[in-house]
Amino acid sequence: MALYLATLLLQVAAGLLNSWVALRSLALGTADFLIGSLMAVNALGLMLGALSGYWLIARIGHVRAYALACALAVAATLAHDFSTWLPFWLLLRFIVGLALMSLYMVLESWINEQVEPASRGKVLAWYMTASFLGLIGGQLGLGLGGGASRALLDLVAIAFALCLVPVAFTRLPLPQAVATRESLQPLRFIRRVPQALLAIVVTGLLSGAFHGLAPVYASQQGMDAAMVGLFMASCLAAGLLAQFPLGLLSDRFARPRLIRLFALLLAVACLPLLWTPVPLALLLGCGFVIGLMQFSLYPLALALANERIESLERVSLAGLFLVGFGLGSSIGPLLAGAAMEVFGGRALYGFSALCGLVLALLVRERLAGRQPVAAGEG
Repeated sequence: MALYLATLLLQVAAGLLNSWVALRSLALGTADFLIGSLMAVNALGLMLGALSGYWLIARIGHVRAYALACALAVAATLAHDFSTWLPFWLLLRFIVGLALMSLYMVLESWINEQVEPASRGKVLAWYMTASFLGLIGGQLGLGLGGGASRALLDLVAIAFALCLVPVAFTRLPLPQAVATRESLQPLRFIRRVPQALLAIVVTGLLSGAFHGLAPVYASQQGMDAAMVGLFMASCLAAGLLAQFPLGLLSDRFARPRLIRLFALLLAVACLPLLWTPVPLALLLGCGFVIGLMQFSLYPLALALANERIESLERVSLAGLFLVGFGLGSSIGPLLAGAAMEVFGGRALYGFSALCGLVLALLVRERLAGRQPVAAGEG
């Protein structure tokens, strides 16, 4: 429970900060592409943070690495109020990304360490539920201060600081120590879990574009800050509602087949949003279905990969997954932001539909359905 609470608080902070940066930048007259670049550099920090986070955990242990990352996140968050100079914000967003990745690596590897293979889907459903509750809470917080106020920035810093409290009180055994001489060994995991890694990269493309530019899209549809928060929260609530049914489905049906199905449904659900203006009811309805599909992809890929590796490989896998997710998240806002500059806000969902279609076409159950590699088999 302590790790789930820490996850919830972390996502309150991360989600609210992303939307605050997007809305504040929009209020300052920043172009869509440059707003996308702020999200992209944050994702770049996430990607490189998987490498530095792995080294940090191996060097000083899970708990100390977690505390250090929390401190960096708090400091970088509060520093946003010092200046609105774009290069300075790019640096801060990069630092926040580095810190977030270390926090995610500690929590995900620690949770996976406690899980038996037969119940992995259900446990990951609890993890994703805590994540979505935090993200939803963060988006609803946008209505507290006009969407881009200093009070919201303080709230983000408080949430980051409170992430330390549940971890300090947990009685769960620490994860196994990580050997400093080991690396992420990406080629080994690419050979063993290629479909899961592909799904993670595409999910990163979708997530980076959504979290960075969906508030901009909603604002361009005439919504105020409170309504933007409601739109974002409804999309995230769909992902939350999907988690427990998804956990049951994931433990009973072939996960590659589920990934293909959800990716295809995602592409179809994006199509009505390609025409503007979009009625509010249609926007909320399509956003809900898109969230239902989009936010099911990450836990499916995570469960698919974790069933095929050994316990000592979990930190390496978590790091590689977050590198892949960060790579997608750094590219997604740039591509979607550039498309929005040319074609308008509707291009955001054209981009999402294309990502879903590509994933549905490339995932093949035959390749993903290999049995776990036995210990000692290269």
